Amino acid sequence: MRVVGFTFIRNAISYDYPIVEAIQSIQPLCDEVVVAVGASNDDTLELIRGLEGNLTILETEWDDDLREGGRVLAIETNKALDAVTADADWCIYIQGDEVLHEDGHAEIYNAMELYLEDFRIEGLLVKYRHFYGSYDYVGTSSKWYKNEIRIIRNGIGIRSYRDAQGFRKPNDLKLRVASLDAFMHHYGWVKHPEAMQLKQRSFHQMWHDDEWIDSHIISGREYDYARDVGQLARFEGTHPLPMRPRVRQQNWSFDTDISIDRRTWKDRFKEFCYQRLGLEIGYKNYLAVRD
Repeated sequence: MRVVGFTFIRNAISYDYPIVEAIQSIQPLCDEVVVAVGASNDDTLELIRGLEGNLTILETEWDDDLREGGRVLAIETNKALDAVTADADWCIYIQGDEVLHEDGHAEIYNAMELYLEDFRIEGLLVKYRHFYGSYDYVGTSSKWYKNEIRIIRNGIGIRSYRDAQGFRKPNDLKLRVASLDAFMHHYGWVKHPEAMQLKQRSFHQMWHDDEWIDSHIISGREYDYARDVGQLARFEGTHPLPMRPRVRQQNWSFDTDISIDRRTWKDRFKEFCYQRLGLEIGYKNYLAVRD
């Protein structure tokens, strides 16, 4: 069984993306990792070149004129996916602000072996923890997705979908997936407030025009996490091993009163359906075959 990881990145240093930790977190499962590195304004390319392990680095140019629905992210994802060799059985995808917890490595590897010849299974679903403000808090409201496809079968025409959150087969068909007890940690909302503020304009340029950005992005030197805090819970678990040095080096403070009930009516309704009726309500970018 051959497994290849793939990812993309640009301006990782400027916007404080944990791309090194992301790549390191999937390397134990991969024979090779393909990294599409977009032309950057910092030393991102040198950062990736300095990594150990079997890496294939693909230098790319982003289409900054494409400002619709985050499509440029899917295009860059597909550039990396297209560089995966045909002899790979499975592909493990990770984004620049995600880090896979090693507690799930065995689960993922065993599932890839189990479903290797079971072609009903086209992808594997991992669970998510979304951190916000600092490494001590996770989002619990309905706006955070609970699961997503991060392992896909190679060679069946799978493509990155919309803003690269998920995947689709030809003819816009959803993938048939098996659910795993493995966790991806999403750190996209945990950065120094200055880096987060810098990221806001660049990030939203992939969705909106300048007029929208000027009217919606609040100017300032630092991002104010408190203005969109949502419902949070204190994180009591462990961070992935590659992330622990970064967590220890956190040099800003963020605290919030998690006793305040910030749930929306939608949050309450979904919780009721799940806890009382066993129904998980919400959009799913996949077809669950078995749990």
